[in-house]
Amino acid sequence: MAVSKIMCCCGSGIGSSLMIRLNVEKVLKKMGKTGIEVVHSTTSDAQPGAADIFVVGGDLADFVEKLPHKIVLHNIMSAQELEEKLTAMFAELGE
Repeated sequence: MAVSKIMCCCGSGIGSSLMIRLNVEKVLKKMGKTGIEVVHSTTSDAQPGAADIFVVGGDLADFVEKLPHKIVLHNIMSAQELEEKLTAMFAELGE
C-alpha cells in the first residue's frame, strides 16, 4: 500500500497534533520519504479513509482504537520513538 497521507490528531486539532505533525515531517525527510501529505486535526476527523496512517499521543489511544494503521506515541516529543514506529508501520504496509 502506498502511503500518501498521514493524519496527526489531538483533542482540539491545534496543540499536540501540530507538534506531532512537525516531528512526522522531520522524520519522513530523514527517512527519505517524499510525496506524503501530513496534516493535523482533531480526533473526531480521524475516520477510516481520512488518511493512510494516524498518529496520536497515548492519552488519545481510545479515540483511534477502531482505525487501521495507527501509531500511538508514549512521548509525543520523542523523534526516536516516532521514527521507530513509522519505520515499523511502513514495513507493515510493504513500503
